[in-house]
Amino acid sequence: MNKYKHIFFDLDRTLWDFDMNSFDALSDIYSSHNLNKHFESPDEFIGLYHKHNDRLWSRYREGKIKKEILRFKRFDLTLKVKKINDKNLSMKISEDYLELSVLNKRVFPNTYEILDYLKPKYSLYILTNGFRETQFKKMNNSRLNDYFDRVFTSETIGYNKPHPKIFQWAVSSVNAKKDECIMIGDDQAVDIVGAQKFGMDGIFFNPNNEKEICSPSYMIKDLIELKEIL
Repeated sequence: MNKYKHIFFDLDRTLWDFDMNSFDALSDIYSSHNLNKHFESPDEFIGLYHKHNDRLWSRYREGKIKKEILRFKRFDLTLKVKKINDKNLSMKISEDYLELSVLNKRVFPNTYEILDYLKPKYSLYILTNGFRETQFKKMNNSRLNDYFDRVFTSETIGYNKPHPKIFQWAVSSVNAKKDECIMIGDDQAVDIVGAQKFGMDGIFFNPNNEKEICSPSYMIKDLIELKEIL
């Protein structure tokens, strides 16, 4: 008999297709701000943005920078690569990105099918490092809200994944035992290793066939495979 009663999902890149939704928003920004005057192509602009965004997110997870700095700096540094020193432009692009990206509704294949399957059987939760206001907007616009009993954000809890205390806080908040819980996420170091350090099982969602750096309890390439586990 399945021992799990509580399922914690990551949101970005696990259910909500962050990369495609972000690409659409950044492409719109490239056009609306005439960035073709400075960048060779949308791909160049987006590639440079991701380089700086990934590095700043690592610093945010480590508690070294605040979210306001991250949101502004990732665009400011991208523009400065092309010697564009325009703080107002960086701020406007940042605002546009936050507004546009959450409107996009792409989710991974079989997201709704698997949530329809799981919802009657388990208590479902989101456990995310994403910012509270943007995560709720994403979920609302992509019709994910009704599937989840609670949404836990690192911003609210005060610890970022992979810190064990964020898992402890979330599990305690729903009056669960950790051996009755399982974490599903796409980031091995953040979602799976973090859960394991707390003593919780993890399912590595790996649609891109990444090399394993840990030993997850399970690995899936498509969300529908959860039917074979849960």
